[in-house]
Amino acid sequence: MLTKITALALTTLLTTLLTTTGVAQASGKYTLDLPPPTGSGKVGTTALHLKDPSRQDPWNPAVPRELMVSVYYPAADTRGRERAPQFTPGAAERFGAFDTVYLHPQLPQSGVDWAATKTHSYLDAPARRTRHPVILYTPGGAEPRTLGSGIAEDLASRGFVVVTMDHTGEASEVEFPDGVRPIQLPPDPAEFPQTIRKSVDTRVADTKFVLDQLERLAGGTNPDVDGKPLPANLNRALDLRRVGMYGHSLGGGAAVKATYEDRRIDATVSMESYLSYWPAPQGQPREIFPVAREGTQRPLLLLTSERGQDDDMRSDWSHLLASGQARRVNYADAAHYAFTDYGPMARQLHSAGLMAAQGLADLVGPADHTRAIRTTIADFFTCALR
Repeated sequence: MLTKITALALTTLLTTLLTTTGVAQASGKYTLDLPPPTGSGKVGTTALHLKDPSRQDPWNPAVPRELMVSVYYPAADTRGRERAPQFTPGAAERFGAFDTVYLHPQLPQSGVDWAATKTHSYLDAPARRTRHPVILYTPGGAEPRTLGSGIAEDLASRGFVVVTMDHTGEASEVEFPDGVRPIQLPPDPAEFPQTIRKSVDTRVADTKFVLDQLERLAGGTNPDVDGKPLPANLNRALDLRRVGMYGHSLGGGAAVKATYEDRRIDATVSMESYLSYWPAPQGQPREIFPVAREGTQRPLLLLTSERGQDDDMRSDWSHLLASGQARRVNYADAAHYAFTDYGPMARQLHSAGLMAAQGLADLVGPADHTRAIRTTIADFFTCALR
């Protein structure tokens, strides 16, 4: 779920920042690029605003649970369509003022135009009418879904529909149609183990809800709360008989747990994750997820970095690996965030003189595994879902 390094960073974040608002972003200059998808197909994307009236928001109980998700899908025609930005304008401003200062101090605090980065996906392009396997993505702790854009559109270019989820109140920033909602996690470090437990369980509930909304979409209903027009043929692009899920860090553990609890999910990739509620409250043992004790009959791939794993993480996987019920791929000279868009972004920042070599090594590692990670995930889901 979180490495000890990122857990410490998040604890520091909670204790120093949650009362800080209104920080202005310096004017950016440098524009980052995401690597193009490796598949042959064009990609469309759209964002959906979803509301679950049956649940209160766990971080703000005064309101019902609301989510923003992005859908990446094989596009039929992209002519006349604009490439989607990685960050919406409000999210980019918050990211530049917040994440670069408090969550990832390796990043430059000025000199980058975070709003200028474009994906290789086209806004609201009509979807191909052929039905495609559906894959869900849940990001790492405090991370927004936008930092998983590269893998998502790479999978879509290979014939999958990918739905990336923001977990409101837990992500550093989420831009809704009415504005940006910041992180709302409790600031007391003593509550950190309980916060992690609540985060995992909330992500599992969010996943089940999003799958319900995708079923409505596939049935011809528009699940967007605001009635936003959907891309043509999007409902015809979903094959919910074949569903996968992947997640990074906290999201990787939540993805494995969601797969165990929801039979609609057929295969999972967990990237650099504990399979337990980690860390445990002081003086108590870690509570291992049932799947780590009991095993699984559904395909499970564990991706790890040489610099991110620890003994607790390896212990969580041990039964699944020893029994042959999971496969593991380890990346040498990689660090925890190599599995996100920070992989290619950090290398560009370092080349531009905006990130120190030590910052690059700490964030993503000295070796570039971007293409290898994408290929491994795509090959796994191709075998598991097709």
